[in-house]
Amino acid sequence: MGWQDYLDTNQTRFEQELLDFVAIPSVSAKPDHMPDVERAAQWVAARLDKAGIENTAVLPTTGHPAVYGDWLHAGADKPTVLIYGHFDVQPAEPFDLWLSPPFQPEIRDGRVWGRGASDDKGGMFIPILATEALLATTGRLPVNVKFLFEGQEEIGSPDMPPFIAAQARRLSCDMIFSADGLQWTADEAQLVMGLKGLVGVELIVEGAQADQHSGLHGGGINNPLMALSQILASMKDAQTGRITIDGFYDDVVELTVEDKEDIARVPFDEAEYCAELGVTEAFGEEGYTVRERLWARPTLELNGLTGGYQGAGSKTVLPARASAKITCRLVANQRPERIAELIAAHVAAHTPPGVTARIEHLAGDADPFLVPRGHNATQAAGEVLREVYGADPYVTRVGGSIPIMTLFLRALGVHGVMFGFSIADENLHAPNEFFRLENFRRGQTAYCRLLERLGR
Repeated sequence: MGWQDYLDTNQTRFEQELLDFVAIPSVSAKPDHMPDVERAAQWVAARLDKAGIENTAVLPTTGHPAVYGDWLHAGADKPTVLIYGHFDVQPAEPFDLWLSPPFQPEIRDGRVWGRGASDDKGGMFIPILATEALLATTGRLPVNVKFLFEGQEEIGSPDMPPFIAAQARRLSCDMIFSADGLQWTADEAQLVMGLKGLVGVELIVEGAQADQHSGLHGGGINNPLMALSQILASMKDAQTGRITIDGFYDDVVELTVEDKEDIARVPFDEAEYCAELGVTEAFGEEGYTVRERLWARPTLELNGLTGGYQGAGSKTVLPARASAKITCRLVANQRPERIAELIAAHVAAHTPPGVTARIEHLAGDADPFLVPRGHNATQAAGEVLREVYGADPYVTRVGGSIPIMTLFLRALGVHGVMFGFSIADENLHAPNEFFRLENFRRGQTAYCRLLERLGR
């Protein structure tokens, strides 16, 4: 029996195991679910053992645990592949919007319904099943394989930087594949080549020692809320959308002709995009298409403003304090700490008289991530996706941030490849999350083919 036959024969068992896995309410954001995250970790370790993976262990962090396992008998002339995923899930509230209970998963219409089915329990289970099929039918794997699954991705992996640094020798590898990832549609593949980084700051402007009557002091002192507005307005050109902070674009890796061609090949209807969002027209940095801006250009956005009276009616007051939350999505080779410094310098240079302004650097930095062209693991993944889907994958980027990918690059020196089989329409963080069984099965074939290709 070959691995393909093994997968076909055991799908019913695999589906039931996935239901058992999804039933564990491993919600990392809630302290009362800490035992459930631990239980999910133990489930994963036991399932790796069952698949034939060795040296499995639930490894503690200062928060939720991680799970490790390996099979390292392919030989020194074969690459060592690290496969990543996560077994924690988002909170499931509001429960009343679920058609079936989120932690009582069920199969309907060729889909597994339940919290975490798509993100990422179905995805991370796929490579475990692929290695089981290869070991059960050939007695070995084509390459050396290591697994790392974490229990805190949904809360930003706060304990993973020191954990991975401490485990760098154990995790050393030649290639990394993330089972936490998306394909373009249910029947179209993609290769994600870039992720944006992130930096956040709070801009705080202060004036008088307390709120003041605008009739008594308006015109006599500066208004922190007005000053804040003026500083913010100085950060971006209202007509071109270009960020006007000195040095902001200095380290940006510009799009090449090939990059632009890759992006243009991905279907996009600007009118449909605007209609879907309910806006009259698109807007952003002049000289770039909407997709280029979304995927490959840095941004500066306001996420919240605070200052003065917020209640019903009016209150004629000059607030003593005003503040703004600002985040920037970054692209290669920008660095969060450098951008925070540039924002602080801009604020210092544009603060009006009569008020003080300062920047507080917020938690949650993430470096941008860009896979170099010709990257061997990415090329192998693209060839497998072409075989499995019957067409070339789209070459895409993501406007969001996935800190673990840049963390791997920094700690292990390896660019990771996103090789997951979820789809964006599967309600990943919303009620009625589901995972298509067709892609659950397709992913198993893809991972078997990928490991075989890497072994050659």
